[in-house]
Amino acid sequence: MSETTYSIGEGPATRVSLSLPEGTAEAIRARVGKREFSAFIASAVERELRGQVLDEYLADYESRVGPVSEQARQRARQVFDEVFVEEDQWPAAS
Repeated sequence: MSETTYSIGEGPATRVSLSLPEGTAEAIRARVGKREFSAFIASAVERELRGQVLDEYLADYESRVGPVSEQARQRARQVFDEVFVEEDQWPAAS
């Protein structure tokens, strides 16, 4: 029997135990309501994980090739802006 592996944000839901400061939990409930609490946490965790993966990639790239040039940073910002605006997912950074 083979084990299925899932990427960030994929796969069936699984229950986990989570402890948060009460003020944080109340702020989430106030923002999204009790019924959307888990979805909010899942989304936040997925964003954090993707950010960490990107940070690790950039650190590895810079250790092998050297710092990313300002021109490359501007081009990357432009590409991200175009993709996210097209998908209506994120406001443009520029």
